Amino acid sequence: MTEENKEGSLFGRVVPLPLVDEIKESYLNYAMSVIVGRALPDVRDGLKPVQRRVLYAMSELGLRHNSAYKKSARVVGETMGKYHPHGDSSIYETMVRMAQDWSLRYCLVDGQGNFGSIDGDSPAAMRYTEARLHETGELMLADIDEETVDWGPNFDESLQEPLYLPAVLPNLLINGSTGIAVGMATNIPPHNLREVVDVLCWILETGRAAGELSLADILERMPGPDFPTGGLILGRQGIYNAYRTGRGRIVVRGRIHAEEGRRGRACVVVTEIPFMVNKTNLIETMVSCVQNKEIDGVSDIRDESDREGMRIVLDLTRDGDPDLVMRQLYRRTQLQSTFGVINLALDKGRPRELPLAEILGLFLDHRRDVVRRRTQFRLNKALAREHIVEGLVKALDIIDQVIQLIRSSASAAEAKDGLVGQLGFSELQAQAILEMRLQRLTGLEREKLNEELRQLLRDIASYREILGDSKVLDGVIRDELRDLSRRFGDDRRTEIVDDYRESADEELIPESDIVVVLSKDGFLKRQDLEGYTLQGRGGKGRKGASVQEDDSIATVCVTHTHRDLYFFTNKGRVLSLKGFSIPETRTGKGKQISRLLPLEEGERVVTLSSGDMEGLNYAFFLTKDAVAKRIQLSELVGSNRPRRIITLDEGDEIAQVRLTTGRDDLLLMTAEAQALRVPEEEFRAMGRGARGVQAMRLAPGDSIISCDVVSEDCDILILSERGVGKRTRFAEFTPHHRATSGVRAMNLGPRTGRLVCCHAVRDQDEMIAVSTRGRTIRVAVQEIPLLSRVAMGNITVRLDEGDLVADCTIVRTEDRMGEQTAEGGEEGREPAPVFGAGPDEGPAE
Repeated sequence: MTEENKEGSLFGRVVPLPLVDEIKESYLNYAMSVIVGRALPDVRDGLKPVQRRVLYAMSELGLRHNSAYKKSARVVGETMGKYHPHGDSSIYETMVRMAQDWSLRYCLVDGQGNFGSIDGDSPAAMRYTEARLHETGELMLADIDEETVDWGPNFDESLQEPLYLPAVLPNLLINGSTGIAVGMATNIPPHNLREVVDVLCWILETGRAAGELSLADILERMPGPDFPTGGLILGRQGIYNAYRTGRGRIVVRGRIHAEEGRRGRACVVVTEIPFMVNKTNLIETMVSCVQNKEIDGVSDIRDESDREGMRIVLDLTRDGDPDLVMRQLYRRTQLQSTFGVINLALDKGRPRELPLAEILGLFLDHRRDVVRRRTQFRLNKALAREHIVEGLVKALDIIDQVIQLIRSSASAAEAKDGLVGQLGFSELQAQAILEMRLQRLTGLEREKLNEELRQLLRDIASYREILGDSKVLDGVIRDELRDLSRRFGDDRRTEIVDDYRESADEELIPESDIVVVLSKDGFLKRQDLEGYTLQGRGGKGRKGASVQEDDSIATVCVTHTHRDLYFFTNKGRVLSLKGFSIPETRTGKGKQISRLLPLEEGERVVTLSSGDMEGLNYAFFLTKDAVAKRIQLSELVGSNRPRRIITLDEGDEIAQVRLTTGRDDLLLMTAEAQALRVPEEEFRAMGRGARGVQAMRLAPGDSIISCDVVSEDCDILILSERGVGKRTRFAEFTPHHRATSGVRAMNLGPRTGRLVCCHAVRDQDEMIAVSTRGRTIRVAVQEIPLLSRVAMGNITVRLDEGDLVADCTIVRTEDRMGEQTAEGGEEGREPAPVFGAGPDEGPAE
C-alpha cells in the first residue's frame, strides 16, 4: 500500500460521529430492514420474504402437489441454508401457517401430520411432519423459469432468489396478510376467490384504470371479506371505509343458534367463530363469564367439535333465555370481535396504504408484466427454434450435397465452415445439421419437422399478437383467472348482515326484582328479591345483609335491574345508577359507593329512591329539619351527570324524596310520631338552586323520617326502631296547613323506641325490613294489624339484644316482575330458596 493510500484509508482510524445522527441512521436502517425484508407483504404476490423463500425452496426441492411428501425439516433446512438466515423456528411457523385451513382461505402448502389446530395447539416438531406444495402454492411459482420476475442475490451472494413471484393467484386479496413492522402494521382480510376473479375480469373487460373504478361496481361483485372460519359481518359501513381508504373496522360475529337439548331444556350452539379467535381461549372466557354471572342461565359448557366441524354447546338452566344468552355471548366474549383493516403493502419497495381499487389495479399491472415477459421469452425461444428447424428442412432438401460436403471434410470444424460458406447455412443451423441423427432422414421425420415448423409459425404469430395488442394480452390474463375460479373457486363462507343493531347493556341483563342495601359506611350491594323468603309477622328474619362489626345498615330499597335508582347525598345532589350496575352478592358487604358514583370530598348518600315515573310531574324533597321543596321532575331525570337539586342548611340532609302529580296530599312523619297531612299545592315549584320552605314545626330533638303520598285505597304502615309496627287509615289524618306541628300518629314508649320509617301500602304489598346488624325479614302487609292512630302497634320484627331496625321498604304489587294472579300472588314461580337460612333461624312466633 502506498503512502497516499494509507492516508486516504479509514482503516485503523477513529472517526468521531454525533451520537444522535448515529442512532438515527442505525434505527432507520433497522426499521427499513424490518419493513421491507420481514414484516410487510409485496402488493404483487401478497407474500412476505420468508413466505416467498419457503415456497421457492419447496419448488427447488421438487415438492410438487402430485409428488411425494418430504420432511418439514428438509424444507426448513433448505430455506435457512440458502435464502433465509433468521432461524428455523420462524421458517417452520411460516410454513405451518400456510398449511392451516383456518389461517389461510386458500392454503399454499399441503401438510401431512400434526400442523396444530384452531384450539391453539402447537404443531408437532418439524422432524415429525411432512409437506409439499399445494396446487395453489404451485401456481404462485408458475412460469418462474421463463424470465417473468426480477432476481437478486441471496444473503451471502452465492445464489440468486426471486424478488417476487409470478403469482397467478391474487394472493394478497384471497389470503390477506397480517404483520407488525416498526411504526406500522398491516392487517388485510381474506376474500373469496370467485368474487375477486369476477372483479378482476370485469376490470379487464371494461378496460378501466384503477382511478376510474367505481366502488359501487366493485362492491356489487365483491361485497366484502370472506374469512376461512366463516361467521357473520355486521353491516357494510366498515367494509366501505376499508375499501375506499385502506382502513376500516369490520365487526365479525360467530354463528350461533338455539336448539332443544337434553331433557327438553334449551341449549345454545356455536358452529363458527370469528377469524383469528382461539377456540380454547373462547371457551375459557365463556366459563369465566358464567362463573362471574356475566352470562346468566348457563348450566354447562361442552366442546363437541370433531372432524365434521365446530360445535360448542352451552346447556341452559330450565328458566334460561337463549336470546339473552346469545346477546351476552356476543357482548362479553370474543364471539363478537372487530377486525381492523389496514391495507398496507409494499409497492416497488415502498410501504403504502392502499384502497381496494388500487390493489386490484396493481395486481393486474403485475400480471400484465409477467405475461408480457413470459410471452417475450416464449417468442424468443420459438424464433430460435424456428431458425433451427428451417435449417434442418433446407438440409433435407439438399441432403446429398450436405452429405458429400461432410464426407469430404477433414474435421467437424471444416464441415461446419463448409455448410456456412458453401451452402448458406448459419452457424447455429450448421451445428444442428452436424448433430442431426440419420433417422431424421426418413420421410416420417421430415413430415414431423414440417409440422413443427408450421406450429412454430402459429405460436410466433400468437405471441406477437399478444405483445402487440393490449386487449389480447388482457384476454390471456382473463382466461387464466377464469380457469382459477373454475378449479379452486368455492362458495362464500362469511355472511354479511345488514339489519342488526348493537346490544345495549340493558339487553344483556335479565329483568328481575332486586333489593338494594346501603350501609352507613357506604357499602352498596344488591340481592335478588327471590332470595328473601316471605315470613309471618314477628319473625327474626335471615342473615342476608352482611356488614362489618363497626358498620350498620343505613337504608334499603326495592327496584328492578333495568330501572334507574336515584342516590341523594348530604350535599343536596342527586346521582343515578342502573339497578344492574350495582354489584350482586349474597353474603359479601358489597362495593364502596364512591367507586360507583362520583362523590365529592365528604359527600355521602343519605337516601335512595326508585319508582315508576309514568303520570308523575314533580319531585318533592323533605329534609330532616323539615325544609320542603318541590321541583319539576324534568330537573331530576334525563341526565347521567350529578345534579344539585337543593341547597341545604349546615347539618341538614335529605330525609325523603317522593314523586307526585302536583295535586296530591302528603303525609309527613317525624321520629317522635308526629304526622302532618298537608296539600301539595302549599309548596310552590322552585328551581334546583333554591333552599325550600318550612314544611312542619318540629319539637326539640325531633326530625323528619318520612313523607308519603296520601291515597284513599292505601293505609300508612309505621315501623319503630324496636320492631313494633302497625297500619293506620289515611282518613284518620285530617289536612292541615304547612308549618304546623301535626297530630300524634303512634303511641311511643320504651317498648317501641323512635320511628324509623313509614310507607303507604296496599293489602297485596309486602314489607322488607333490615336491621342494623344485617338481619332481613320479608313480611306480607296483611300480617301487620290495622289499628287506630293513637294505638301503639304489635311486634312486627323480633330483634336480638342490642339490634335495631335500620330501614324498611315496600315490595309493591304493580312493580313486581312476572304475571300476577287475581289474588295478587305471583304465577308461574317456584318457591324461592330460603335466603341465608340456618337451623336456628325460623320465625320467632
